Amino acid sequence: MRRALTVFAIAALSIGLLPTPAFADFTYFFGYSPKPTGRPARGFALGVNMIVVGFEFEYASTDKVESRSAPGLKTFMLNGLLMTPTSDTQLYVTAGAGFYREYALTATETTFGTNVGGGLKMRLVGPLRLRVDYRVFALRGQPVLKTAQRFYAGANVAF
Repeated sequence: MRRALTVFAIAALSIGLLPTPAFADFTYFFGYSPKPTGRPARGFALGVNMIVVGFEFEYASTDKVESRSAPGLKTFMLNGLLMTPTSDTQLYVTAGAGFYREYALTATETTFGTNVGGGLKMRLVGPLRLRVDYRVFALRGQPVLKTAQRFYAGANVAF
């Protein structure tokens, strides 16, 4: 009897430890940063998704507008995502941290930042999805803008 319980416990533990399917995705996006004046943004994200939890690396660049004293911003962020477990349209919330570089007319600031946001990934055809996202960045150090926002839409490919 003891041997049967041991075999059952090992089998149950083995089934519970089986990895869940993980899927990767790549997003290339174009966006908009509204403050202090509207500026274009673009970038990419590479992620791994496991049913409801995901992780991604994201790079984005927002152009500067010297005539309006709007600094440029480059972000390099590692993010965690919590997603709905649906297949055609996934809603998600995200939070992350990483480094940023803000460049203005006379100064450049490179240090640590965090971000929070959310969005959706909507299946279009096959592995191609539309991704729409909103982020708020909290920039540490001495940036011109302590808080930056970004809206974007992009093509997302799951593989």
